[in-house]
Amino acid sequence: MCFLCIIFDIMGITNFTSFIFASFIFVVSPGIDTIFVLNKSVTQGKKGGIYATLGICSGVLIHTILAALGLSLLLAKSALAFSIIKYLGAVYLIYLGFLKLVLKKKSLELTEPTTMASTRKTFLAAVLTNTLNPKVAIFFLAFFPQFISPNAITDAFPFIVLGATYALISLLWFITLALFAGISTSKLKSNTSFFYWLNRFSGLVFISMGIKIAFTKR
Repeated sequence: MCFLCIIFDIMGITNFTSFIFASFIFVVSPGIDTIFVLNKSVTQGKKGGIYATLGICSGVLIHTILAALGLSLLLAKSALAFSIIKYLGAVYLIYLGFLKLVLKKKSLELTEPTTMASTRKTFLAAVLTNTLNPKVAIFFLAFFPQFISPNAITDAFPFIVLGATYALISLLWFITLALFAGISTSKLKSNTSFFYWLNRFSGLVFISMGIKIAFTKR
C-alpha cells in the first residue's frame, strides 16, 4: 500500500483512496445519467443499458481530456461559453423528452429495437447527454484539484489518471444497474402499455431536467 502511495505521489496524486470513495458517492447519486441508463435498460434491455453506460463513460473521458487541457477553465470563467454549452444541453434533453412523449403506443412492440442502429443512437445520445452538461465540466474542475499536488496542478497526467478512475467507477456501477434493471423488467416485455407510459414518464423527466439545466446558474 505504501508503494502505491509513493507511485501516486510521484504522479502528483494525493489521497487516492479518498478520491475513490468520494467518486463512488457522486456516481451512485441519482441524476441524469442514472435515469438515462435505467430508461434504456428497461426499454431496450441490458444491451441498451450497456451501450448507454459506454456512452456516458465516453462523455466522462471527454470531460477529463477537457479538464486536462484546461478547456474546462474556459467554462468556469466565461459566462458566454458556459451559457452556450448549457443551453445546447438543455435543448438536447428537451428534444429527447419530446421524442418520447410523441411516441405512439402502436409503434411499441415488445421493447424498443436493439439493432445495431438503435444501440449506436443510444451510445451517441449518452455521449451528448453527458458532454453537453457544463455542470460536469465545472464539477471535474472543482473536484479533481483537491486530489492533485499543488506542484502538479498544471500537469495533464494527474487529471487523466483521476478521470480514467472516475470513468471506471462509473462503468462498473452503471453496468451493474443496467443488468439488474434489464433482469427485473424481463417479465414486462409483453406489456406494451407499460413501455408506453414509461416513455411518457421518461419524456417528462428529460424535459424537466432540460428546463432545470437551462435555468440554473453556475
